Amino acid sequence: MKRTPTLAASLANSLANSAAALPPKAGAQFAPWGGPAALMNLMDALGLMRRYLCVLACAALLFSLVGCVREPETALRIGTNVWIGSEPLYLARELNRFDPAAVQLVEYPSASEVLRAFRNQAIDGMVISMDELFGLAVDGFQPKIILVVDVSHGADVVVGRRGMRTMRDLKGKSVAVESSALGAFVLSRALAVNGMQASDVNAVHIESNEQPSAFEKGLVDGAVTFDPYRAQFLRAGANTLFDSTQIPGEIVDLLAVRATVVEKQPKAIQSLLAGWFGAIDYMKSDPKDAAWRMGIRQQTTGEQFLEAEQGLLVPSREENLRMLGGATPELAVTGRRLLALMVDAKLLRPGLDIEGVLAPGPLAELLK
Repeated sequence: MKRTPTLAASLANSLANSAAALPPKAGAQFAPWGGPAALMNLMDALGLMRRYLCVLACAALLFSLVGCVREPETALRIGTNVWIGSEPLYLARELNRFDPAAVQLVEYPSASEVLRAFRNQAIDGMVISMDELFGLAVDGFQPKIILVVDVSHGADVVVGRRGMRTMRDLKGKSVAVESSALGAFVLSRALAVNGMQASDVNAVHIESNEQPSAFEKGLVDGAVTFDPYRAQFLRAGANTLFDSTQIPGEIVDLLAVRATVVEKQPKAIQSLLAGWFGAIDYMKSDPKDAAWRMGIRQQTTGEQFLEAEQGLLVPSREENLRMLGGATPELAVTGRRLLALMVDAKLLRPGLDIEGVLAPGPLAELLK
């Protein structure tokens, strides 16, 4: 709670000045000590002292009351990168489905920048993949999952040059990977599923928005990517060598906020969640217009956006609550499997309590 000592001190001073201005008792004289006059002086002094003590007690009470005034909620800053799964948030903003004074969206060019902003406290929450959230949690940043945004079902891919058909064709080649946990995880799983090791390829750290250009210049022969950049690779002649349908349920995008935000900004979180599902409802009722609106930001046509959406599974309100809450949250089950894979691949330190990062409360409150 925010304290305002200046106001309290002002009130206390005002009261004290009022007490100081009280006139002495009529006829009071401060005679030398001794006899009835001294006794009268003492009684007058005690009376004044009682008045001062009363004033001080009132000032102390006012100070404590002023100090307990709750600080008003500030806007919730949510970071995203350029990714089709985040677009419903921007659609919600365009359709005025949440209060802009309660929720502010901050877009970054890559997931790495979003993570850096969260670590530096430049944002209060973010759209983030589950593997990346695990890294933040292990490092002590206390992210809390309030929503499952989507589950990748073909949206995350590994591409290679024209003529390549399988991951084995990338052996000994350079592969562009974003400097985030997700890129490393997708590449690790793509190699493992195809019986390969990390040493079979040369991973080159390039941010997702810079990868298509590097590919066209011949600096790399493959990349770990997603839409809208996947479409750019395919236009440049790349082939898809691996996609997330081969690792179902392992790549999950989440909306997470700091633990302190759950406690201090409940109204903003409710506005954010209501806006999200308002946008999802609009996407179902008018899919073409929604895709056209979201495609503009992604620099694709509405038809291309609808096609890209086929690679994502977006949970409903009720599905979300089953994934985050209940006696056995579904996300905790899939999360433990992902956690074990990451620890085995040395992508994460052990010791994370998965259920400790779940926060179903705000969504449960929304559904009441």
